[in-house]
Amino acid sequence: MIQFKVNHIQVFRLIALFFFFLFSARMVPAQEPAKKKMDEMWEGKGNVNAETNLSRGKLFRDGKYAMFIHWGLYSQIGNQWKGKTYYGIAEWIMNSNMANITLQEYMAVAKDFNPVNFNAKAIAQLAKDAGMKYIVVTSKHHDGFAMFHSKDNKFNIVDATPFKRDPMIELAQACKNAGLGFGFYYSQNQDWTAPGGNGGPQKDEQGNKKSFDDFFKEKCYPQVKQITTEYGPIELVWFDTPGGMDKKYAEQLVELVHKNQPGAYVSGRVGHNLGDYTTLGDMEVPKQNVEGLWESVDVTNDSWGYAGYDQNWKSPKEILTRALSTVARGGTYMLNVGPKPDGTIPEQAAMALLNSGTWIKKYPQTIYGAKASPWKHALPWGDATVQGNKISLLVYDWPVSGHLYLSGLRSEITSVKLLNNGKHEPLLFSKKNGWIDILVPAKAPEMLVSVVEITVKGDPKANSIQSIDPQIETTIHADFATAINCEKNGKSWMEKFGEWKHINEVIKWTTNSKLEWEVEVLKPGYYQTELNYTGVGRLVWKIESSGGAIVQNQQNSSSVYSWYPMGWMKFEHPGKYTLSVSLLGGDKEKASLSAIKFKKID
Repeated sequence: MIQFKVNHIQVFRLIALFFFFLFSARMVPAQEPAKKKMDEMWEGKGNVNAETNLSRGKLFRDGKYAMFIHWGLYSQIGNQWKGKTYYGIAEWIMNSNMANITLQEYMAVAKDFNPVNFNAKAIAQLAKDAGMKYIVVTSKHHDGFAMFHSKDNKFNIVDATPFKRDPMIELAQACKNAGLGFGFYYSQNQDWTAPGGNGGPQKDEQGNKKSFDDFFKEKCYPQVKQITTEYGPIELVWFDTPGGMDKKYAEQLVELVHKNQPGAYVSGRVGHNLGDYTTLGDMEVPKQNVEGLWESVDVTNDSWGYAGYDQNWKSPKEILTRALSTVARGGTYMLNVGPKPDGTIPEQAAMALLNSGTWIKKYPQTIYGAKASPWKHALPWGDATVQGNKISLLVYDWPVSGHLYLSGLRSEITSVKLLNNGKHEPLLFSKKNGWIDILVPAKAPEMLVSVVEITVKGDPKANSIQSIDPQIETTIHADFATAINCEKNGKSWMEKFGEWKHINEVIKWTTNSKLEWEVEVLKPGYYQTELNYTGVGRLVWKIESSGGAIVQNQQNSSSVYSWYPMGWMKFEHPGKYTLSVSLLGGDKEKASLSAIKFKKID
């Protein structure tokens, strides 16, 4: 009796173990990308030799402004999973840093995904009214779910959902009818539900081991072939996170896209410097001009895909200034919207896009075909773009004094005009100490951004020296400083998961360290100084000018970058100065400085 009971228990345990391993093999959560952080996987640098091929990417080069759409199965979840809200980018909801959803649980969401209010024509019209020149939409993100009717994998919107339509066919046609370009996003490396994909299961449902090569041949390559052959002309294919993927695979994808779509660009994130242009980091607008063909990709709130909690929308002015400053740095700006589960664009995003689009219709020359600012950086009150021998001064902060000050322009001016509701009103100006003083109305003609157009002889030329405006608060970033016995480098971090911030910081301070800027001052007098830094405990900073003025003070610090007032600095006369910042006391090893700020005391 006892022996029978022991055998019964053993048999029961064996059966339990069998079903446990069988079940767990089918319930493997998405594996994390091997030893690489999200930003380490971007690798977006393009091939500089590709930039001379003018047969491709005309809308990218000249249009300068596009709509990105992140839409997929994750939109149905909207960052709400099993009664809990997860804060971060929606399309990474499966990740262990978010909800850590298993494959089976995630794939089961497809049965509820039914975006019945999706209207391709309305989305294309929104992009057109917003002033955008093409649309790029996610055909497959890292979750592996295809938003088109894939012939090679049933995990797609037609076969796996009650929607039973291919929205990519509809959107491609809508873009064509609206006169917009059309392109696809495709995640070629990460696939968290496909066996063999980076971050996916290592075995298929039958228990067979699968390699990345299997994934590439069985899913990735066939799907890229389909999206480049069955949806008409394509402006570009936007690949993503290639980190760790062998070059041979990237080469095959580039060849495939260019073969099937000779006029299409391949994004830099195909990897291995094989793309037709460079893609910067997510949500990054650079502080200084960037050479070559490149783009900045950004969001209308904090997430790419739809996140139900996320109401932190960019205002029309913020959208506009980020787009204009990207063009002023020499790039193309692609701004994302994340449709809701029903397929509609959130009304807040649509409203902001339409309002900024109304401005673009009035001043198209500031974006379309525009060239980078000759100053190579932002100006204290705004920025500038160029068309031929005309400079558009983009005034974000209008001077109520009636004086708009401009330094560093080396070209001879033939006219200065205020653009106002279709009118070109001549403006008086004078030159003094290398600065131009433009007399403008006290009230800004535009609520968002006002435009002053300067016409010069020949190509516009300017000195890139930083200028301290006598009336507008002036921020000068570490990007433009010379680091002496300290280290200047780029830094990126996430506020929420996937919400990226980017700066240049100065670290590794010692008693012999110094950070120096060359600046131009128009009006002498006292200026309030502030430093932007992070650190631990109290820090003693010294700010010194070549004119002999010194500001030295101790202030506290924190783990986040914050502004700290240092004191008044006096400039005795107009002209050029060398400004230096040094760290005299405190924990130098943990201190990180990013910028200095000046505000004239009247």
